[in-house]
Amino acid sequence: MSVEHRDDQFEDRLGAALRNAGGAFDADRAALVVGGESRGRRLRMRRRTAVVSGAAAIALVGVGGALVAPWGGDGTGRRAVGAGGTTVGPGDATGTATPSPVTGAQLLATLKELLPEGVLSKESSRGTDSKRGPYVSAVFDDGKGAAALSVSLGRVEPGSGQARQATDCPDTAFVPYDDCARSTLPGGTVLRILKGYEYPDRRVDTKLWTADLVTADGARVSVSEWNSAAEKGAPISRPEPPLSGSQLKTFVTDPAWLKAVNAIPEAAEVETPPASSQTPGVESGTIVTTLSGLLPQGLQVVGKSGDGTEYGYVVVDDGKGKSFVQINVQPNMKDIEDQLFGPGSGAVTMPDGVKVVVREGPGDDKGKGLVMRTADAIWPDGLRVVVSAFNSASQITGPTRTNPALTLDQLKTIATDSKWQGLQPPPSN
Repeated sequence: MSVEHRDDQFEDRLGAALRNAGGAFDADRAALVVGGESRGRRLRMRRRTAVVSGAAAIALVGVGGALVAPWGGDGTGRRAVGAGGTTVGPGDATGTATPSPVTGAQLLATLKELLPEGVLSKESSRGTDSKRGPYVSAVFDDGKGAAALSVSLGRVEPGSGQARQATDCPDTAFVPYDDCARSTLPGGTVLRILKGYEYPDRRVDTKLWTADLVTADGARVSVSEWNSAAEKGAPISRPEPPLSGSQLKTFVTDPAWLKAVNAIPEAAEVETPPASSQTPGVESGTIVTTLSGLLPQGLQVVGKSGDGTEYGYVVVDDGKGKSFVQINVQPNMKDIEDQLFGPGSGAVTMPDGVKVVVREGPGDDKGKGLVMRTADAIWPDGLRVVVSAFNSASQITGPTRTNPALTLDQLKTIATDSKWQGLQPPPSN
């Protein structure tokens, strides 16, 4: 996801994450997402969801990811856990000693110093003592067209999902891009340079190139540049963003940015999260293996998802075109049973007590002609399995065939198979 080029960047990123995750879902179902959040299920930035468009639309929220605020926060108003393992309130001035604050003017001066020859306009910056975190942005024109450019600084917990998410190359089934390079620098610092697009569905070909650097102790520097004067709503002004991949690397690794990160205040008090009693999620590899074994004959698996938990996908082909098939396997979902499988939902109760709903509708809200078929099942113990098939090779590309490769009955058979029960690990103590 991009670091937004304006002061309300976090709110916009939250909205974008929800749009990417949900596609089209009604207000009642959106409330379920909030409920899921309160139970510790955090949004993934990637579109790891099963969504049914139309009147009975639902959005599933993955587990284990976290929405990264521009300053490395968790969306609650607190900064993320820093290198010292502490959290800090947005206005908390207490804590361990830190270097002198770096002002917004100083960050802007660094930006100007590191950029090639050109003209800057629409300059904006915040220093390390800002409640909203350090940030600097401008519109840069090197004579080849105006380009928005921004830098955000913060911290993430070393080794956390946030850190990996910032530096791993995304799955092309959800995020289109032209190139992604991940490298490990001296000292354990990880750098990712991603050449992608502002809009995952490519409805506008605004290019977004990012460089994300995360050090071994959790300092993070994020640079974003576009080939337009604003990341959204502005015409394309040049073929590509102004800084090349090598220039982005030089820019993001400049010591001045890490010096500013070190000046972000940290608090003395350690906030210890409560121990989790939730059942750990099923690994994606196990989910994909099980799903592949339950597919009807005649379907060849030509692609599959990578690491993760509670979610997986395969791309299948029956000789009539590729079809994207995704699945969520979520334990402990009893609290949403009445909302999703209650009166008026169309749910059918099987002899073993499993409730299942099947639906077919548009697979997107962009008018691309995607068709989505879904079977949504919940066991008496709260295990929920949702499997969906599309008439496309991914959720961000157009149709590859008239209908999904699996029928509703076939999806229902997969979702209600007893093998999913056998995958559940014992609850953690």
